Amino acid sequence: MAGQMFNIGKIVNTHGIRGEIKVLRITDFEERFAVGEKVYIAKENGTLLELTIDGHRMHKGFDLIHFEGYNNINDVEHFKGSKLQIAEEQQKELDEHEFYYHEIIGCEVLTISGDKLGVIKEILSPGANDVWVVKQEKGKDLLIPYIEEVVKEIDVETKKIVIEPMEGLLD
Repeated sequence: MAGQMFNIGKIVNTHGIRGEIKVLRITDFEERFAVGEKVYIAKENGTLLELTIDGHRMHKGFDLIHFEGYNNINDVEHFKGSKLQIAEEQQKELDEHEFYYHEIIGCEVLTISGDKLGVIKEILSPGANDVWVVKQEKGKDLLIPYIEEVVKEIDVETKKIVIEPMEGLLD
């Protein structure tokens, strides 16, 4: 398949005996796992296996996914540890203030006054807004809410993000 592939999850285990797999999601769009969506598994030899999702449910924070035609644990056992991917052209068009996780992770975070805070290492989605986890050179991780009052500038080209810390944010 031409074009870039993007990881949307990692298959951590099988679930039950009917061919369900347990996926640790690394995508920001739940509809990636909707029934009828196509996903790809990169095999060790570099070829891509196209699969169609025909079942999806949540279980203890993991996505449980079932693929069309894979109805037995033995069919999916060898997928363990593989990454689930989608092709670049499957990516949704984003609104102006939306970004893909892979664009944000790895960005350097600075305050408006130019202090370097660290680098974003992961994104949490606990509720109404995402929270960016910033790894500082020293000290504990910072949690930065992705809201307009705080995040002032995002430049994915230069991998820089400028924030205006709220009171107590950097304590």
